[in-house]
Amino acid sequence: MQLDKRDRRILALLQTDCRLSNAELADKVGMSHSACWRRVRGFEDQGIIENYRAEVSPTKVGLTFQALVHVQLTRHNPEHLADFISAVEARPEVLECYATTGQADYHLRVLCRDIAAYNVFLEVFLFSLPAVDSAQTNVVLREIKRRHMISV
Repeated sequence: MQLDKRDRRILALLQTDCRLSNAELADKVGMSHSACWRRVRGFEDQGIIENYRAEVSPTKVGLTFQALVHVQLTRHNPEHLADFISAVEARPEVLECYATTGQADYHLRVLCRDIAAYNVFLEVFLFSLPAVDSAQTNVVLREIKRRHMISV
């Protein structure tokens, strides 16, 4: 889809505050309320807008341990790979998972209550998966930049 200047402005505003009413959004982009609603609805229907959500502070809800986990698989057996992916998708501690090139096959961003909870995650969950050969953990010491908005 080709986005015009107003489309980009609508998307930027909604990424900043998805709680804007349609009337507020329309006023900010200089459109009629009905035209703005149709554009937003079109973005939703086309999958450009995937979801609306609240951003929760991990530390304020007791999740203080964050790590990047670099996972190497033993073999790329399709069945084991599918089981690995399903298991990772189901774990609430795994916020993100990426299949990548390079030394590790997968990179996970994991958020836990503390290091003891992370140890349980490793021993009880990750290392019990048949596809997992090894995992290297990089503990996040502090967050420098976290961005959830994309430039459109």
